[in-house]
Amino acid sequence: MTPTFKRAFGRVAVWLAVFGGAFISGCSVTDALRNSVRELPPYERYAEALRATGLDSMALGRDWLLASDSAMRAPYPLTLPFREQGVYRRDEARAVAIRFAAQRGERIAIRFRQDGLPTQMFIDLFRVSDDSLATTVHVATAVRADSLAPELWTLEHEARDSGSFILRVQPELLRDGRYELEAGVGPILAFPVEGGTNRSAQSFFGADREGGRRQHHGVDIFAPRGTPALAATDGIIRSIRSNALGGNVVWLRDPSRGINLYYAHLDTQVVVAGQRVSEGDTVGFVGNTGNARTTKPHLHFGIYARGPIDPWPWVRRVTQRPPALTADESGLGRRAVARGRSAQLLTQPAVRADTVRTFKPDEVVVVVGANGSWYRVASESGESGYVPSRAVVLLPKGEAPVTALPRPGG
Repeated sequence: MTPTFKRAFGRVAVWLAVFGGAFISGCSVTDALRNSVRELPPYERYAEALRATGLDSMALGRDWLLASDSAMRAPYPLTLPFREQGVYRRDEARAVAIRFAAQRGERIAIRFRQDGLPTQMFIDLFRVSDDSLATTVHVATAVRADSLAPELWTLEHEARDSGSFILRVQPELLRDGRYELEAGVGPILAFPVEGGTNRSAQSFFGADREGGRRQHHGVDIFAPRGTPALAATDGIIRSIRSNALGGNVVWLRDPSRGINLYYAHLDTQVVVAGQRVSEGDTVGFVGNTGNARTTKPHLHFGIYARGPIDPWPWVRRVTQRPPALTADESGLGRRAVARGRSAQLLTQPAVRADTVRTFKPDEVVVVVGANGSWYRVASESGESGYVPSRAVVLLPKGEAPVTALPRPGG
């Protein structure tokens, strides 16, 4: 803790005593001053409370607000699925932001679990409007799972457009704790063929048809004749019909999302127009009617919303899992010395990631996160990034760095 921070910390402690010890009693600034600020999202309400009480002019409050802005300007570019364990400390104002891509039709799922005393966490998802990160749109806020699991926070968001997103995590002031953050994506819709898997799909959106005269506006999912074709969502049967191209077809309307699902080449249809169906109900059976009569039985599945859109991200099963944590968890929150040829600060936990910079000889860092075999570290100059856990030597708890530490592997 720097001398300036210590002085500010002392002034804040006096302020807290005057105002009834809101922090010390476990209540947040927002709770203590809930009647003095207008209704805002949780993060904005908390920031407004800091300003209303003058804490934004003190080092503690000012650093908390700056940490959020800094994290949003330079998020870690990560690939989902992602899992990281980390720490937050009362003597630091720190925020974490990760940037990732999601496709239209995918559901973003966030799980955050904290250890220690119940803490107000601000976990917000933003959609990036341009590559410069200058414009973001807030789209969702995580909430506690329920009163029986106050340590668990969850967030889900359906991506209606492909693009980049930023997830920002920041605890309230004056809290210590550890956490595990997990982020991943999955399909918004259910798989439309009973027993089908990703391998069942063999022809995708945009493929040439008729020598390039037209394109494929769906995905072909192969299955034995008579396999049930399933409603991929709750909705209303818009129409059933037969034609030369699609054979026996069913149109299913999802009014909540404004999309129409198209089932073609069915052997038979088993629904009627106007019928309400639930996800998993049978709408027909796989066949090869229409212009598919010379091919093996399959379902042509399409999605339309003011034109055709690629249905694969909407139904593709996601089987990839985050890498297992092999970095030493006991290093979280501890100081370490970065050494060895691989001691470079990187933008993400990947060997081919961009380099922030090379560490100085025997440079001391603080381990603030662990992801797979990587540590996320913060330097004394304020820079942060990822480094292989094998490239740092953990210092004994509470001990100052020395120059005669063994090198990794030595």
